[in-house]
Amino acid sequence: MTEHTASGQPPVLPPLRGRFSSLGDALAAAARQFGAREAYVDGGERIGFDAWHQQADSVAAEFAAWGLRRGDVLALMLPSGIAYAVAYAAAVRLGAVVTGLNTRLGPHETLAVLDRCRPALVVRDENAGLPEVPAGPRLMTRATLESARYTGGRPRAFERVGPEDPAVIIWSSGTTGTPKGAWYDHRGLEAAVHTAGVMSAPFDRKLVATPFAHAGYMAKVWDQLAWGTTLVVGGAPWRAAEMARTIAEERITVVGGVPTQWAKLLELPDTGGAPWPHVRVGISATAPAPPELVRRVRDLLGVPLVVRYAMTESPSISGTDPQDSPETQFRTVGRPQQGVEVRVVDGAERTLPEGETGAVRVRGAGVMRGYWRDPDRTRSALDVDGWLHTGDVGRFTPEGTLVLTGRSSDLYIRGGYNVHPLEVENVLSEHPLVGRVAVVGAPAPVIGEIGVAFVVPADADRPPSLEALREFTRAHLADYKAPDRVVVLAALPLTPMLKVDRRALRVLATTG
Repeated sequence: MTEHTASGQPPVLPPLRGRFSSLGDALAAAARQFGAREAYVDGGERIGFDAWHQQADSVAAEFAAWGLRRGDVLALMLPSGIAYAVAYAAAVRLGAVVTGLNTRLGPHETLAVLDRCRPALVVRDENAGLPEVPAGPRLMTRATLESARYTGGRPRAFERVGPEDPAVIIWSSGTTGTPKGAWYDHRGLEAAVHTAGVMSAPFDRKLVATPFAHAGYMAKVWDQLAWGTTLVVGGAPWRAAEMARTIAEERITVVGGVPTQWAKLLELPDTGGAPWPHVRVGISATAPAPPELVRRVRDLLGVPLVVRYAMTESPSISGTDPQDSPETQFRTVGRPQQGVEVRVVDGAERTLPEGETGAVRVRGAGVMRGYWRDPDRTRSALDVDGWLHTGDVGRFTPEGTLVLTGRSSDLYIRGGYNVHPLEVENVLSEHPLVGRVAVVGAPAPVIGEIGVAFVVPADADRPPSLEALREFTRAHLADYKAPDRVVVLAALPLTPMLKVDRRALRVLATTG
């Protein structure tokens, strides 16, 4: 088998009728077809597709008055919500390129992103305590944006925007710490509609927890339009009781959460007996969900959990199905999505048979077009045949599901043997005393590197011992993959995108 692609029943067609050359055209069509049907719920504010389109036109006129032109970059320093969605749509209506800066970024990270994308205009929430914007781009306050939503003019005509015009830039620091901006054209945004799989159904109501600057929003707006989806913005800070209330009151159909959040929902009183019959599917993100957790969420909450494999450079890759076993949900990232090709290769780029571990390659219309203003990185990430070099390592099972064993950059070599931390973490996370875990390599005399496991105990008063975790690991994996040290933490350090900060852990492993 040369590569894996999606198979099975034909996909369900989205309700938005017609073919469109740009996201702006799709928004106009959604406004006509769906009218006042809710597009967003943001705290006490609600907005329909028609008002979203009208306000985007009004803000586009204001942006044009400020000098924003086709091909210019608009940077949004705004929290997730309706204002962000309106500004995003306004920019693409003008043919501008929109990018978002995560509101968790610090001054140095913010400056690095702005220097890389060189925006013509920045919209910044002046009351959110965000880093200052350096001299250069024009700066619009959120107050001005909010005013323009209702009082701005209307451009006499929009420039024609085509499928291959740049539309969005989505930022990731990757493993280097230097920001990388994956950019997508309108054709790439449209591809999200066809790769959605079980994640999108007509007129879904989705509870959104990831920041709008994340690929989960930036690359999926066309998908929202095509399916007539309502996005409900989750409250911050996160509270289990508040999430449960929102799911019930807003009749949510798709819920995303990390394993810890699902576990907290199970602890709430009166959540047994499938309290949310309207929920079609739940997503388990950022860390593996142990099989027992998958079973309890399904049996007590009535929510089938699925896993999705995606990245900033390819927001749709693979995923599990609701009917998959809890073990499949835990140990794999499912099968390739519709329209996505995935293969595993050796060092000579030869496709490996099922069961053999190698580098994961991805190809499809939804893959980024490159890194913004970074041709060298683009050439290293995308080969001449269009295959994205993901940096991940994995293998296919005989059933066609993909198992990820780690990042090539995370690999460490202990006594001449390669160890992929994710493989070890998946085993350790099944130990009853382990809440969350991350493993990194640390320099060591004689054997080169050792494995250091950073553990957040499931019960703070009962941290697992090194010997217990080594014995548990050896029962499932080769003995050299067992951790050599265990460090107990109250919480794992996270990046602004809420991923485990492995660079910080490597420093702790070396200096601690």
